[in-house]
Amino acid sequence: MWKGATTSMAERSHSHYIMRLFYTVTIWATFIHCTNGIPWTQEKFQHRAITLTQGEIRAALSHTDLEQMWQRDLMPLLVTRYPGSAGSQAVQEHIKTTLGSLGAGWEVTEDKFVSQTPYGPLPFTNLIATLNPSAKRRLVLACHYDSKYYPPQWHGREFQGATDSAVPCAMMLELARALDEELKAQKSSSPNLTLQMLFFDGEEALFQWTSTDSLYGSRHLAQKMETTPHPAGATDTNQLHGIDLFVLLDLIGAAGPRFGNQFPSTAPWLSRLQNIEKRLHSMSQLVEHPNSVQYFWPDQFVSHILDDHIPFLNRGVRILHLIPSPFPSVWHTFDDNEQNLDRSTIQNLNKIMQVFVLEYLNARPTVPSTPQDDLQTLPQH
Repeated sequence: MWKGATTSMAERSHSHYIMRLFYTVTIWATFIHCTNGIPWTQEKFQHRAITLTQGEIRAALSHTDLEQMWQRDLMPLLVTRYPGSAGSQAVQEHIKTTLGSLGAGWEVTEDKFVSQTPYGPLPFTNLIATLNPSAKRRLVLACHYDSKYYPPQWHGREFQGATDSAVPCAMMLELARALDEELKAQKSSSPNLTLQMLFFDGEEALFQWTSTDSLYGSRHLAQKMETTPHPAGATDTNQLHGIDLFVLLDLIGAAGPRFGNQFPSTAPWLSRLQNIEKRLHSMSQLVEHPNSVQYFWPDQFVSHILDDHIPFLNRGVRILHLIPSPFPSVWHTFDDNEQNLDRSTIQNLNKIMQVFVLEYLNARPTVPSTPQDDLQTLPQH
């Protein structure tokens, strides 16, 4: 009887210990979940960018070179490049070769498909460049590389599409090249957040803009990403969940652009671009940029514009659409060529975007030491 009672008390004591342990673990799990352990798909909403020091900004921007970008990347893009054309194929090869030559180790994949168009079935190719494919979260920069199709018998002239959208593509390639070392370091130091670049084919309508004759590439890729598990093997999350912020660049290259606010949910990031513009201005890093010039206007609301972000927006992706309002005066004319580009504006926007990407990715450049710095590190006697 007593022995039996002792056993019963021991069992009850053990049971109480198990319950206390269970409640303790539950409380700690709840605490961790409420502090650091939020689902990775929600981390984008709490993401905080760093602010580079002036020395870090100067170090980061010391590698960007407008003249080299012009010759290396922009000129090869200023060709007729509608879907399926020889120019389109040449541009694809240029983008792949450029990114493949960099030390950061980009993974470049192709999204090839055939779509029905007013001119019959045509081939399309999206290019997807990912710095670190194993990272769950991505900051996405996007542009379209195709040019608007003008039948030769109608015009007999070549449409270059300089602002639309050769310059944005060249800017993205220049960013990858200028920040190669910083992105390589970020790749190893931040395994869960990376940079991805999307180069869309078939943004332009081939005949007349409709829901089916436009956005060929972005419509296809958005649907493909939605049905592709991410990370690999996931059952309830896809590649769209991995997009922190989708930054679309379009119609860039004319003087005096004004980028307004289309989406209140991402207005803080437009404000950050405005802040970077002001910081670089105060550092005399911007050229032909008087106090009266301002590119980013987060308080100026503009109407939604149909562009490559729409298929992603419709699937819940957060969008930052960097397109001038109003459009450049050369839009969809044969004057959208190299001669009508504004070099100072392109150079300034290159710098602003490069700082934005580094700060979003929490990537700090290495600041080279000066002789004065070396003296300060010597032991004092």
